[in-house]
Amino acid sequence: MGATLLIDYPTRGAAVPGTVYLVGAGPGDPELLTLRALRLISEADVLVFDHLVSEPILSLVKPDAERIYAGKERGNHSVPQDDLNLLLVKLARKNQRVVRLKGGDPYTFGRGGEEVETLKEHGIPFEVVPGITAAAGVAAFAGIPLTHRSYAQACVFVTGHLKDGSMNLDWPGLARCHQTVIIYMGLHGLAHLCEQLIAHGLPADWPAAIVQQGTTPNQRTVTGTLATLPALAQAAQLKAPTLIIVGEVVRLKEKLSWFE
Repeated sequence: MGATLLIDYPTRGAAVPGTVYLVGAGPGDPELLTLRALRLISEADVLVFDHLVSEPILSLVKPDAERIYAGKERGNHSVPQDDLNLLLVKLARKNQRVVRLKGGDPYTFGRGGEEVETLKEHGIPFEVVPGITAAAGVAAFAGIPLTHRSYAQACVFVTGHLKDGSMNLDWPGLARCHQTVIIYMGLHGLAHLCEQLIAHGLPADWPAAIVQQGTTPNQRTVTGTLATLPALAQAAQLKAPTLIIVGEVVRLKEKLSWFE
């Protein structure tokens, strides 16, 4: 792992058996893990992970740790959420050190709140370890600042599909100038998203971008406008996971791009 980092700061110590750790794995690049996340992953007896966790991060787990895939892809939930919540309870009651590893941040569209509610109901001790959410990590790697004094003084995070699979968002609240809108999991609804933002007041030539697998070697960024982005994304044959960025900050991409 390279040089040992010595930090003169009170820590919470090693992972404790019988505890569930909800850990944010960040947007993909393993070097964007927090030190706490790295420690807990390496100490886990069982790792329950989703499909957004990259293979380099999974390789950090100890060889004898049990791996349980609990990914939720569009139209394919390997473990229903209610069953997953109870699985974490069951594993903790076996006196195991359980790491629930989530892409990005556990509390930002990661269903961490639902899992913690169940752990609390069953008296299971837990800890939440924040991660760099995709909005911050992917936008930075794409060369698009989330805010900028000349373009956006607010930033809004939304999910591209709701619990029932629809995209019934607060369109008037999203279709405003001087703000950046970040849409998670919106690839398949991109055309509808752009149509609604235009219908609710944003100009058709409003800047927009979509980033595939940000912070990883497979990162690809497509930029355009609300009118052109759906066709451009389709032509580029982008694959999930993606992040959509809408706002005038997208104009800065060419100037600030550094990763791709």
